[in-house]
Amino acid sequence: MQQLLQSLADGRIVLEEIPVPSPAPGALLIRTSRSLISSGTERMLLEFGRAGWLEKIRQQPERAHQVLDKMRTDGMLATLAAVRSKLDQPIPLGYCNVGRVVEAGAGAPDFGAGDRVVSNGSHAQFVAVGRNLCARIPRSVSDDEAVFAPLAAIALQGLRLANPAIGERFCVIGLGLIGLIAVQLLRANGCKVLAVDPDPAKCGLARRFGADVVDLRTGEEVLKIAQHFSSGQGIDAVLITAATDSNEPVAQAARMCRQRGRIVLIGVTGLQLDRADFYKKEISFQVSCSYGPGRYDEVYESRGIDYPFGLVRWTEQRNFEAVLQLMESAQLDVRPLISHRFAFGAAAAAYDLLADRAQASLGIVLDYQDAADARADAADARAGAADAPAIVRTISLRAAALGPTSARPTVAFIGAGNYAGRVLIPAFRASGARLFAVATASGISAARYARQYDFEAASTDADAVLAAPEVDLVVIATRHDSHAQFVLRALAAGKHVFVEKPLALTGSEVDAIETALRDPVRRRTQTLMVGFNRRFAPLALRMKALLGALREPKSFMVTVNAGAVPAGHWTVESAGGGRILGEACHFIDFLRFLAGHPITGSVARRTDGENARSADPSVCITLNFADGSLGTIHYLTSGHASFPKERVEAFAGGRVLQLDNFRRLRAYGWPGFKSQRLWRQDKGQNACAAAAVRAIAAGDASPIALEEILEVSRATIAMSEAARH
Repeated sequence: MQQLLQSLADGRIVLEEIPVPSPAPGALLIRTSRSLISSGTERMLLEFGRAGWLEKIRQQPERAHQVLDKMRTDGMLATLAAVRSKLDQPIPLGYCNVGRVVEAGAGAPDFGAGDRVVSNGSHAQFVAVGRNLCARIPRSVSDDEAVFAPLAAIALQGLRLANPAIGERFCVIGLGLIGLIAVQLLRANGCKVLAVDPDPAKCGLARRFGADVVDLRTGEEVLKIAQHFSSGQGIDAVLITAATDSNEPVAQAARMCRQRGRIVLIGVTGLQLDRADFYKKEISFQVSCSYGPGRYDEVYESRGIDYPFGLVRWTEQRNFEAVLQLMESAQLDVRPLISHRFAFGAAAAAYDLLADRAQASLGIVLDYQDAADARADAADARAGAADAPAIVRTISLRAAALGPTSARPTVAFIGAGNYAGRVLIPAFRASGARLFAVATASGISAARYARQYDFEAASTDADAVLAAPEVDLVVIATRHDSHAQFVLRALAAGKHVFVEKPLALTGSEVDAIETALRDPVRRRTQTLMVGFNRRFAPLALRMKALLGALREPKSFMVTVNAGAVPAGHWTVESAGGGRILGEACHFIDFLRFLAGHPITGSVARRTDGENARSADPSVCITLNFADGSLGTIHYLTSGHASFPKERVEAFAGGRVLQLDNFRRLRAYGWPGFKSQRLWRQDKGQNACAAAAVRAIAAGDASPIALEEILEVSRATIAMSEAARH
């Protein structure tokens, strides 16, 4: 299938061939018939992408500070690589989509194949969307009308916050698509509306919808007209739907409001407010969040768990349904808002039109159907069945490599997030392995990295990749809560496994993996490797060699300036298992490597108090080893980003080793060795991947002994549970 993507690096718009996505539980797979370009949001993304580096920095100064902090700690080369990788990620465009359901994932009983639905899906021939972001379209509402529903829901949510009452006088500042829809919704609520914009054509549409208008190009004085419009009493409420850097819309809104008036910001404006304008009148100011309650809540949007109807009357899905009902009753007419129509294959021309501010445009509809498709859809609709196009979930990108491949293990990736694409895939490519396929749920990153690193195929079908006879080694780089199940599935398929840490999130999952690997036949033929790469770093190996000359117990101190993650981030939710399991496991394994002896005891304690509720606490971990060595890990989320992230210190025999951020190793009291510094940070990822590939090619055991992998995994789970409770 084809999907419309934008590069943030240079703003290029491309129609990319990617595999059809697989709907997750609670999601729908939809074949698109129409999508709508959101002129406000998508123009901003387009202009940001096409801007130069300096302009990008000006628009996002907080990102510049993050880059500078990373440069101080990780070095220039590592930082530039990370920035380039981030900007090279293709962005799926669009959030107004209409089509027919092809598949309904488990947990979406309200929808069936053939249902015509609107969703916030992107510009693509197929989209997979959570059920709570979809609404069934009434029979009398056309696709051209229904595709406006997400934008109309944004306007409706702003109205709900403003709480209009019959007879109130409202002002709408900014007459783009959302502003013109807001005018109609306010009129349907029995309000008088004053509409403000510098575009005469948009003012004409607002007048057609029953509003009084102020055309800013004519030099009309907004505040005087607003005073007259409100009979000298002031406007009851203002909706700001403009998109501008200027502070003027907010300032005008405050000055035209009556005492205790309301202002709701739906668009984007400057927010340098004059306190006096708000203070004297006790004006309420609120920012509206997209479609309504549920937006950006992963539980609601991705897992399909709805809010109770009696407690949250208007969710984003119910707002979709409400605007569709208004279209059905002809109280909302969006047909005059369509200014242009393009075939989906000509989408690049539509964005050129959008970028050219000299050319007037409003609602730009993308049409995915040719005449034959339209006839087929009509027949299917009469039969009550869904269209049944070929659903291709694996696409071939190049022919298989020629020549002997027996000495080169063939690798497939399940999951390809930013870390996998920036670090893991290049590491396996550098190892000389044959790169066969990348599989991800959406298909976008699979296609991107498969093309970038010359894989043979991209897929959204993990089962097909696991079953492929060509594959020797499966690299699992999905979210942490799926690691164990993919490890077991890969082992059952007879594959070697490299799983990015952690191995599992629960003790029972570790037990199941051990049982699978202890099978007498399988153990001789399959290798399990976990991505504990730090023990393969060049300075780590030097540190290990130096410590190996000392027989007495060692004392280790690890300081990890991990930094806080935003509340609700997946790493601290169930999908991540928490940061001890997701990241601190690296340092537990690293100390196990340096000590060279089993862990005999451990203690984990939060540093924010026993009764703290933070999901992302700082933690102090203490490890005892069989030879009497002691290790302490301070995993801190309360530090500053400009401070180095990782420091490892070892004390023994009157000597000290200090490893800073895997860039510099210092020695104190060590004869013949003072320090070693690398040009760039090296945490051992390339060496870790190469070791795994060599072991498989030679038929050797895992580079990390299975007993150590299981020991570290169980110890990490125990410490995570201790810190949580």
